[in-house]
Amino acid sequence: MADDQVVVPVAALVSETFSREYVAELRSENKTYRLKAQEQADAAKAAQEAATKATSEADAKVSTAMQAANERILRAELKASALKAGMVDLDGLKLADLSAVKLNDAGEVEGADALMAAMKESKPYLFGSASTTTQTREKPDPKTPETKKATEMTTDEYAAHKKATLSKK
Repeated sequence: MADDQVVVPVAALVSETFSREYVAELRSENKTYRLKAQEQADAAKAAQEAATKATSEADAKVSTAMQAANERILRAELKASALKAGMVDLDGLKLADLSAVKLNDAGEVEGADALMAAMKESKPYLFGSASTTTQTREKPDPKTPETKKATEMTTDEYAAHKKATLSKK
């Protein structure tokens, strides 16, 4: 730099084009917009967190419901296998170790037959002959017993019948 040159700040060279009141007003307006934008960003963040929480809760509920449904399916299939194997009382399934029995992706039970075979071997008292809901009875006599009329009976037969009838009452 030369000695005869004077350094003047740039701010001094630029003349003021806006009034201080106008600049203060613009800054105040900008502050309002910044605060609104921050509030909206906070609200969006809170909404995102709420959506994430709701999604995780819904996933947990769906998982719980699916697990409960699979357990019900497994129990129903085990009951069917137990009846097929000849289990007398289905309460015997409470004694079974169900860790080896699983429900595969196709919805089929794996290991139920092996479980029933193991139970037949270890707890044979739970199994008996498979019974049906109807009991077998002897067929009734097709003829109903005919009763004699009092006029057809002899005096001795009538007296015996009368005595038997009165003694029942």
